[in-house]
Amino acid sequence: MDARFTDEQEEIRRTLRDLLDKRCGPQELRAAVDTPAGHDRALWTALAGHLGLPGLALPETCGGVGGTVTEMALACEETGRALAPTPLLATAVLAAPLLLALGTGAQRAGLLPRIASGGLTASLAVPGPALATALALTGHDRRGQWAGGGRAGGVQARRAEGGWRVYGQVDQVLDGHSAELLVVAAHTGGFARSRVLLFLVRGDATGLTRVRQTALDATRPQGRIQLRDVPAELLGDEAADALSALVRLGLTAAACLAAEAVGAAGRVLERTVEYVGQREQFGRPVGSFQAVKHRLADAYVQVQAARSAAYYAAWAAAAPAPGAETAGSLALAQALEALRRAAAEGIQLHGGIGFTWEHEAHLYFKRAAGDELLFGPVHRLRAHAADAAHVFEEAGT
Repeated sequence: MDARFTDEQEEIRRTLRDLLDKRCGPQELRAAVDTPAGHDRALWTALAGHLGLPGLALPETCGGVGGTVTEMALACEETGRALAPTPLLATAVLAAPLLLALGTGAQRAGLLPRIASGGLTASLAVPGPALATALALTGHDRRGQWAGGGRAGGVQARRAEGGWRVYGQVDQVLDGHSAELLVVAAHTGGFARSRVLLFLVRGDATGLTRVRQTALDATRPQGRIQLRDVPAELLGDEAADALSALVRLGLTAAACLAAEAVGAAGRVLERTVEYVGQREQFGRPVGSFQAVKHRLADAYVQVQAARSAAYYAAWAAAAPAPGAETAGSLALAQALEALRRAAAEGIQLHGGIGFTWEHEAHLYFKRAAGDELLFGPVHRLRAHAADAAHVFEEAGT
């Protein structure tokens, strides 16, 4: 493995950081999360038009840049650093790869160029609080029981004249209240032949009701969607293995989420180091005290280790390499833990102001807590990776 980044990859990082430093400061961030969509549409247009960010990991034949998971992870590291309020995660990391992997030729030709240009936002809707299970981050349900169906709730699909109809409810959909296209996981086939398929639902479809939820992390808006006999289009064909596609998606999503958390952790740690160098107590900077130095040094080591793990997970997912199925979960666990540690140290060492609305340190802490609720918790990420690697199995069993 060559751990060095190419000149093109470094240019992606530098250009994106410059743009976000100019367009995504604390005031712009707060203004964006207060909008009905929960993100800055002008910033999203700039990221798509100037940098081609939504299509970074899409092939050129689909209007994309032709990059890999590594390039997308580097971009997520920078957007995480700024907590950029954009639909990048929902659209480019969760929805677009499924369209590319399972979509028919007509579906890919009609949707992916629009996503790559920023003209179409999308999201993945997984019933219940089961996104981490569906992506095989904290467990692997080969039967897709997480999708619900019948008395278990969730979402069901049935054939109807001229296509398919879906009905049910999904409570935690990233950008689900504003996405123009929903990729909905639903049960179909009845009890005896029940299976999970993915369906495309337009944001303006008849019978679709959406509302923005109050989320712990306001920079990661979520929506509740209700589907009442909504017309839907099957993604791909009935022979497609949706569950396996979701598991493969989990490898890349975990790498991008880990890189995003590492970017956020690095930024809040930078701000904390800068602050303790200026704040004085007993006639000297707080940062000159040995105890404070030790705490920040420990946090720095943890962030750097998490960054290395995130980069390896991205490389392993792009290759793909042996152990890729565990690298993502482990990297995400380490990154979320590093972000939680760095954000907590930032709040404490800012002396109380860190958890006020006037300071953004609390936003990073809420990002750490919110991501662990959605994609964790950390101990389950590690436990699933250990099970996948057969760590606790005896030899010969």
